[in-house]
Amino acid sequence: MSDAGLEAGAELLRALANSHRMAIVSELNRGPRCVHELVEALGVSQPLVSQHLRILRTGHLVRAERRGREIAYSLGDQHVFHIVHDAVVHSTERRLSEASHDGHWGEH
Repeated sequence: MSDAGLEAGAELLRALANSHRMAIVSELNRGPRCVHELVEALGVSQPLVSQHLRILRTGHLVRAERRGREIAYSLGDQHVFHIVHDAVVHSTERRLSEASHDGHWGEH
């Protein structure tokens, strides 16, 4: 792996390194959404959603398309969702594994 590739990967992970941004990516995986739809789906404020969308757009992870008076946001590509999905699955599996070992310490 090249230094440039590693740096680009680190930038991508920094752009995703927030639970709200991961939730936005997850919601956008279902299809394009306007800000008000993301606010409703995530249960957070409009300024917060807009702030996180700006970070995702700067990282080229999300696209914006004007639809009349609104802007619809969509994923730049499906790889973004797969990264988020894999991170959540990995973390959940690790926590479940750790929890199942907590009660069995020293029983081997």
